[in-house]
Amino acid sequence: MSESRTIADFWFDPLCPWAWMTSRWMLEVEQVRPVDVRWKVMSLAVLNEDKLDEVPEQYRDLLANKAWGPVRVVTAAKELHGDEYVGKLYTALGTRFHNNGEAPTKETIVGALEEVGLPVELAEYADQDVYDTLLRASHKEGIDKVGQDVGTPVIAVPGPDGDEVAFFGPVVTPTPRGESAARLWDGTLLVASTPGFYEIKRTRTSAPSFE
Repeated sequence: MSESRTIADFWFDPLCPWAWMTSRWMLEVEQVRPVDVRWKVMSLAVLNEDKLDEVPEQYRDLLANKAWGPVRVVTAAKELHGDEYVGKLYTALGTRFHNNGEAPTKETIVGALEEVGLPVELAEYADQDVYDTLLRASHKEGIDKVGQDVGTPVIAVPGPDGDEVAFFGPVVTPTPRGESAARLWDGTLLVASTPGFYEIKRTRTSAPSFE
């Protein structure tokens, strides 16, 4: 009898480097645990739109303007071409943004669309609010599971007693591989499913390592 697999919902913004690190870990988890990731969008632009005055100045333009385009295009791809393209397009975009250091421009988005076999015309949705209602609904679905004082990524899985377990993070670098990925997954689920557990945290001393 084949082992039943667990669906892990993963909310991401393509521009977040820490969500990118976590997403690459989740691809490892799929290989070492009976887990399948279901990719969903959330938005740093939406998360911060009412508190831009509190954001460091160097990030304001990114959040107010540039952050909208990639997540809008991913949302349009999902609605027009299906869920199966969400993870593929995220990987193509994230590799360009984070590993290759490319800016979130139309040209970069077009390259990612071409890579996964989607029409390059989808890049035009970067400047359009056609699917913003759906984007905001997906964002709200994820953030409602963990609260307003966190960001991306959000992960949600069925809990051991049938209740859902949802959490922000984990924030980790470099990407754990193999059995290290498995141990982190097991430990994260253990603490996240403990009633009344809220937080483990320490000061970051390293930037994301995309190797």
